[in-house]
Amino acid sequence: MQAIDLLLQRHSAKTLGEPGPDAAALELLLASGARAPDHGRLRPWRFIVIRGAARARLGELLAAQLRRARPDSSPEALERERLKAFRAPLVIAVAAVQDPRSAVPMIEQVLSAGAAAENILLAASALGFNGVWKTGGAAYDDEVKRALGLASADALVGFLYIGTEPARAAEQPARADWHDRVTYWGE
Repeated sequence: MQAIDLLLQRHSAKTLGEPGPDAAALELLLASGARAPDHGRLRPWRFIVIRGAARARLGELLAAQLRRARPDSSPEALERERLKAFRAPLVIAVAAVQDPRSAVPMIEQVLSAGAAAENILLAASALGFNGVWKTGGAAYDDEVKRALGLASADALVGFLYIGTEPARAAEQPARADWHDRVTYWGE
């Protein structure tokens, strides 16, 4: 597949299943993420790989975060939150470990981690997988960050859920037109 086709056809999958990326594919995904633009060569991105039984621990973290945010959550809501960790066989949490002493603005460090996340999603598509990028309250929760080995000041830019998408229907809904989002300045 040509790179431009990959970019134009990329979409977020609604459902993902097995198989997930094997060790060699995971290596390519992470290497692709590490090629993200990086002002100052800070390498602010961190990739936290969550698979297998570790997804149950992630599910507990997600449910605990919901319980903290909304103490009146029903048992059913907490269970739905737990099950989010099983959306795909592989979850990669992508974070920006920010260096406030750097001359590189913090926003650029976070954007670098966001570009790394997109590189991973594009690499997954190139390898025949698909993925979806999710955040939610857990991405902004200090307890979740701490459990994942991050500091409160770090930015958890999202959870990438990666797996195999069931066969898609031939007709996909058209993407919204982007032309109204463009301005040609100075012309």
